[in-house]
Amino acid sequence: MDRQERLQEVMRTNGIDGFLVNHNVDLFYFNGSMQTGYLFVPAEGKSLFIVRRSITRAREESAAEVEELGSLRTLRDRLAQRYPGIFAPGREALLATELDVLPVQQFQRLEAAFGGVKWKDGSLLVKELRMIKSPAEIGCIRKAAAVIDRTLEAAISGIREGMSELELMTIIERENRLQGHLGLMRMRAYNSELITGCVAAGASAAEPTYFDGPAGGRGLSPASPQSAGTRLIGRNEPILIDIGCCIDGYVIDQTRIAVIGGLPGHLQRAYEVSERILQEAEAMLKPGTIAEHLYLQSLDTAAAEGLADHYMGFARDQVKFLGHGIGLEIDEFPVLAKGFKYPLQPGMVIAIEPKFTFPGEGVVGIENTYVITEAGFEKLTISREGIIAI
Repeated sequence: MDRQERLQEVMRTNGIDGFLVNHNVDLFYFNGSMQTGYLFVPAEGKSLFIVRRSITRAREESAAEVEELGSLRTLRDRLAQRYPGIFAPGREALLATELDVLPVQQFQRLEAAFGGVKWKDGSLLVKELRMIKSPAEIGCIRKAAAVIDRTLEAAISGIREGMSELELMTIIERENRLQGHLGLMRMRAYNSELITGCVAAGASAAEPTYFDGPAGGRGLSPASPQSAGTRLIGRNEPILIDIGCCIDGYVIDQTRIAVIGGLPGHLQRAYEVSERILQEAEAMLKPGTIAEHLYLQSLDTAAAEGLADHYMGFARDQVKFLGHGIGLEIDEFPVLAKGFKYPLQPGMVIAIEPKFTFPGEGVVGIENTYVITEAGFEKLTISREGIIAI
């Protein structure tokens, strides 16, 4: 069953007559094209890609028939001619779209254009469909993992005392791009941005910021308050290399810690606890495990080791998850967090990232990406583990 057919199946289950896909990533996922417009998917029958631009590219890429968008005011009538059962006179159709990413202003225009229909938020349906990856999607993530491994090795060979975080990030971005990295890592969360990850050393890695993660980074200015800045890398401090790569739209995410010299004892111990949390999570990575249970187990371990205050951030800036789904976007379902009751299923791809934050000193931890299999899991990240001493 292809992706549009799977969407139609859950639409019928939920009584949805039509789905107006609006988000670029979802357009690509369901239809193979990211051109500007809407994909209209009926509960029964063939879909239509209604495109503002580029019509030429859309016709080359789209799995569905393509039609020019034209005036939004006439769109409902044009769809009624093609799908008369949905828009029959006197019938209130139920349409869905991804309200988690659709601007209110644009939604109000759609409401005005589609008089006489009822709207439903279909974003959860899309997120749940995208949780399960196909072999082809997993193959793209494997390619990204191989690229990021080569990039990490290039970065490690280039680390030297006194270089800036930005210089190290430049090595990483150059190597990534030369191997096909798209130059961005897409996120769905509102107002969230990520380019290549977080590269920061010592105290700057532990600086909190708006980004929803356990590490922040000073960044270059308040205009981009995260990741690498101009701070110089010193000896005996953790160098956080939390980086990803996007190949053919699909993302890998991994974290490694390097150090010039050696870590202070308490940071070394915290790193070892992060590895233990990861190993405990791996033991639970199998079909049927409830997503939140991995997070709750990690909280217990951090507390037992006296590190609860430093786990996944510090004080008010602690984040409340252990890991996240990953694919076309870096913040996909399932989230390994309290309240996420999804049982793990074969095809889910999950990044797990236990970290400890020490204000004024740095961040230590590890992150790998895994795919759930029928027998348990496969680790997709292939980079060497452990503290990397320079």
